[in-house]
Amino acid sequence: MANIKSSKKAIKVIAKKTENNHELKARVKNLIKETEKAIASGNIEESNTLYKDVQKNLDQATSKGLIKKNTSDRQKSRLSNKIKNMK
Repeated sequence: MANIKSSKKAIKVIAKKTENNHELKARVKNLIKETEKAIASGNIEESNTLYKDVQKNLDQATSKGLIKKNTSDRQKSRLSNKIKNMK
């Protein structure tokens, strides 16, 4: 355990940032799963709206450095191709 006041504060800040990062990554994964389910069920409108949310959250995660850019682009590309082939 840290003894210095600034170190104690840094531990709290790191814990908060880590929690926020995990939350964003979990949100991205859940949105991708929901979009996959909507595609499998054949619901075009729902899959399009969910895809927009996926894009937004993937871009946020990429800008924060949680996900690499190529990974984000690959996931978006695969989802968009599935939606296009659905029609």
